[in-house]
Amino acid sequence: MPELPEVETTRKGISPYVVGSCIKDIIIRERRLRWLIPTNLERLLKNQRIEKITRRAKYLLFKTKKGFLIIHLGMSGSLRVIKNNEPHIKHDHVDFIFESGYLLRFHDPRKFGSILWTNQDPMTHRLIAHLGPEPLSNEFNTDYLYTESRKRSLSIKSFIMNNSIVVGIGNIYANETLFLSGINPKLKANKISKLRYRKLIKSIKIILSKAIDKGGTTLRDFVNGNGMPGYFSNELKIYNRAGESCIECKRKIKMIRQNQRSTFYCAFCQT
Repeated sequence: MPELPEVETTRKGISPYVVGSCIKDIIIRERRLRWLIPTNLERLLKNQRIEKITRRAKYLLFKTKKGFLIIHLGMSGSLRVIKNNEPHIKHDHVDFIFESGYLLRFHDPRKFGSILWTNQDPMTHRLIAHLGPEPLSNEFNTDYLYTESRKRSLSIKSFIMNNSIVVGIGNIYANETLFLSGINPKLKANKISKLRYRKLIKSIKIILSKAIDKGGTTLRDFVNGNGMPGYFSNELKIYNRAGESCIECKRKIKMIRQNQRSTFYCAFCQT
């Protein structure tokens, strides 16, 4: 957390306040995030206008004439647009102050987020270049996923959570899409038929699109650009419901651990 729907929700929320605006000043209270914030970031960004904000996987890319600001929210980060006179609180590590009177505040209690800079094409950056296709793109289709799966004997849940295969399918959304598609999370990726992959692709696109429409999922820390939680948590059908009745067959939902992550599934509905 946050995953792709939460990052896309953030991008949409902050863009109207940030795109086209000029950065007047930057306040950095803590540089020690996952990677050290560049020491020259203030000089690079001051008086720069944000031309657009795009997203690649869970990275937000802020384009300026000089280059790109790259922000990752990590496990507990958020970006909020607030008025310039709002006092900061604990874990408010960075403020980007705009001439409009608004500021963009980066908050991250666990400090696993990152704020980086590149003057090159961000698609060639070492953190981005190796990533798989976007799950809502045409590139992510049945033929692609089925072909990639033939070489993989890992579980289907681990397979679709691999960012070199496809980006943005975190633990919550992996659980939900496998339930919707009726696929047992323990099945090996190379043992699943092309027909079932077609259904899985459709389920992934449905779940992620719904999550974006609902503003993402808030279980603990996530808030959007306006400080509001995501409401897809109200739509969860299987995640975090161990011991409860399946909404389809009324049997008990099971929970196992896969790669140190909790997996929830219905042994009757998911085969």
